Amino acid sequence: MLYPGLHALWMHRVAHELWTHDRAFSARFVSHVNRFATGIEIHPAATVGRRVVIDHGMGIVVGETATIGDGCLLYKGVVLGGTTLSHGKRHPQLGANVVVGSNACILGYISVGDGARVGSGSVVVRPVPAQATVVGVPARIIVPAKARFDAALDHANLPDPVTDMIRALATANEKLRERVARLEDATGTGDADSSDDLHALPFDGEDLPRADGG
Repeated sequence: MLYPGLHALWMHRVAHELWTHDRAFSARFVSHVNRFATGIEIHPAATVGRRVVIDHGMGIVVGETATIGDGCLLYKGVVLGGTTLSHGKRHPQLGANVVVGSNACILGYISVGDGARVGSGSVVVRPVPAQATVVGVPARIIVPAKARFDAALDHANLPDPVTDMIRALATANEKLRERVARLEDATGTGDADSSDDLHALPFDGEDLPRADGG
């Protein structure tokens, strides 16, 4: 009874009902009171499904044409924003059972499929497939639908694809340095440019790792 996310949803339902009955001023007034009381701003025209949970909620902004499906979970600071001033659909469309982590921004008229996960601090500007997990700026798919990330609430401890790529490149660079050093020691000249010398050297058969970790 004392949860601001619940209060915000109650007041939004009142504001949405007023909006659908052409009581725009009254609807915006209730929405403004809602924002003042809870720190959660939901446009009266936004569509919010059943069993939606807003955890903490401070700083959440939901745009006019946004849709939040049944069973979604939104953490504090989430923004469902638009990228244009044109009329018509211009805000995100969240499917059912979507989890959006703290301070994540989903921008534009894009769909986020059922059961998708958006990591904390991510900026989503492209559609997200159902059951996928995305993270980063801009957000990238790190866990595809067929390899579901089960920890629905562990939205802060997701893999970082950029960091993983840098680590893979650093590992590949270190192996190249070691191989060049072995070639220089074998030739005794410190110069591994001679093709004859290179062909004469034994090869250990070890493949260098690719940048994608393979």
